[in-house]
Amino acid sequence: MSYLAAHPWSVIALLLQHLLIVASGLALSVAIAVPLGILVNTLRVLELPIMLVTGLMYLVPSLALFAFLIPFTGLGTKTAIVAQVVYSLLVIVRNTFAGLSAVPNAIREAATGNGLTAAQRLWLVELPMALPVIVGGVRVAAVMGVGIASIAAYVGAGGLGTLVFRGIATVDSDLILAGTLPIVALALSIDATLRFAESRLSA
Repeated sequence: MSYLAAHPWSVIALLLQHLLIVASGLALSVAIAVPLGILVNTLRVLELPIMLVTGLMYLVPSLALFAFLIPFTGLGTKTAIVAQVVYSLLVIVRNTFAGLSAVPNAIREAATGNGLTAAQRLWLVELPMALPVIVGGVRVAAVMGVGIASIAAYVGAGGLGTLVFRGIATVDSDLILAGTLPIVALALSIDATLRFAESRLSA
């Protein structure tokens, strides 16, 4: 704990850098995965190929993925963000599809009977009803993103993982602890915040 006490602002700067990586990757993941989930729900023939591709990407070990990405994205935060997107797609696509699939047909028919077009029904009825399940997927992806951003320090992305890797390299348990404790606190905070949002949307 001595490093944390002696260098609080350095740790806070790394924490903010870590949070920025996670937030950027999560925003991009949602922007890609939610439309994919809607597409899968609309064209069920695409369910198997999209779930298969996103599932296979999810199974790639993180260090192997970083090694694959570096020639295209280089060292740094860009690689960390792309990796987070790759690992987040499966859970967000799956939850978006599951949430939309759970909307009762009677509600869809009632919305259509009230004169809503397919697009209006999606935005005004189906997505609001599916939102708690979608947020549940985003929550899982966000917590997972905290861990991915930690490992990404290995490829120069910065963040709190920098302290962990420095501690491992120098066999300094205090440095490892200085990086690990804020990582855990960040993951728990994000999880609690999104869990609260999920419960409020479900109420």
